[in-house]
Amino acid sequence: MRPRRFPWFSYLLVAVGAVLMVLPFADMVLTSFKQPGEFGKLPYQFLPNSLDTSNYTDAFKQLDMPTLFRNSTLMTVVCVFSVLLTSSMGGYALAKLRFKGRAVLFRFVLATMMFPPFLFLIPNFLILSHWPGAGGNDFLGRDGYGGLMTTYAALFMPFLVSGFGIFLMRQFIVSIPDEMLEAARIDGAGEVRIWWNIVVPQTKPALITLGLLTFVNVWNEYIWTLLISTVNPDLMTLPVGIYLLESHLDPVRTQPLVMAGLVISTLPVLIVFLLFQKYYIRGMMLSGMK
Repeated sequence: MRPRRFPWFSYLLVAVGAVLMVLPFADMVLTSFKQPGEFGKLPYQFLPNSLDTSNYTDAFKQLDMPTLFRNSTLMTVVCVFSVLLTSSMGGYALAKLRFKGRAVLFRFVLATMMFPPFLFLIPNFLILSHWPGAGGNDFLGRDGYGGLMTTYAALFMPFLVSGFGIFLMRQFIVSIPDEMLEAARIDGAGEVRIWWNIVVPQTKPALITLGLLTFVNVWNEYIWTLLISTVNPDLMTLPVGIYLLESHLDPVRTQPLVMAGLVISTLPVLIVFLLFQKYYIRGMMLSGMK
């Protein structure tokens, strides 16, 4: 095999890409320490004149951070648990169980990935608003005062199942040898026990990868939670609260305050990713080609 003549070019390319990826995050962190008059100057000033932490204290003063973190955490934990459970069970059924209509069902799951999420805003709103027996509704979903839209269930119900998650787990579970599952069936194990004792341990990297992706998407969800917050302000999450920090009369002066809120919101995502980074990389490498 011929040795590579210019290995430094690959390293340089990776280094430039890394800098371009880190630069927006570094700018966000540095801007959060700027004073209102420092942002928006021309030429652009990348570094702050001094590390001013007043933006962080102001963010905690203007927002009810404990409530926002509680709502965001509750929504994220419930959605991640539900997506992992349904995706693992659905992926196992589509990969290893033989039943009539399996191919059609799998194509239907793939079809759900083709629609943009905002397309379901109005249907989800109407379904939850007219949920039978909730919020004063009758068994036909009428005559109520909001249905489930005023409850915590409205935060996570549209995100409990993921078509992408089922597809990802199905592609990973297909690579598990059928002989191993057949041996367990011969020994008397049922499908639930096979799924829990054999499939789940072998798909841990894919589950962690899916959990991280779901965590990031749900934690940063903004449009649906903004709609929920207009019905019940007590259900406001962290992204919606950070949006309230920006003043529409003078958005330039409030940008450092908004950036401080974004740093606070990004820290949990960064910590979770660093803790499970190796599993995430392994899951992305092994999904579909174990």
